[in-house]
Amino acid sequence: MARHGPTVLRVCRAVLGPVAADDAWSETFLSAMRAYPDLRPGSDVGAWLVTIAHRKAIDQLRAQARRPIPTEALPEPASRNGQPGGFERDLWDALKELPLRQRECIAYHYLAGLPYADVAAVLGGTAAAARRAAADGIATLRRTYLVEDLTLEGRTSR
Repeated sequence: MARHGPTVLRVCRAVLGPVAADDAWSETFLSAMRAYPDLRPGSDVGAWLVTIAHRKAIDQLRAQARRPIPTEALPEPASRNGQPGGFERDLWDALKELPLRQRECIAYHYLAGLPYADVAAVLGGTAAAARRAAADGIATLRRTYLVEDLTLEGRTSR
């Protein structure tokens, strides 16, 4: 730490700035202490520590990107028909018009992110059937929303 600590801290500061660099520096040496017994004899310890520091700094940048940004209050998104409730109400209104199987497949695949094989496992049936039901539901939603969008904008749809 005495020999390579300043170099590691400079790397962390260069990537993260002065505030978050101390945490990355600490994490670097904690990881290095755990991994040191496996370090090959004759290895360049300075380069090895700089590599660990770089990875710890990148980890911190990724974590920063995932943190929420505090705000006083989020505005309610405007709904398509001007009534309170926003996008969620419009989406639910459109989804509830679909047959149950299509609605479930869309919810599990597009909203929950499950692959079609998992959707089929939850609902019963095959992945191909789940894919077809979701595709049919999405097609219906697109047709419905395109017609509504064009009507709301004062255009006529074909």
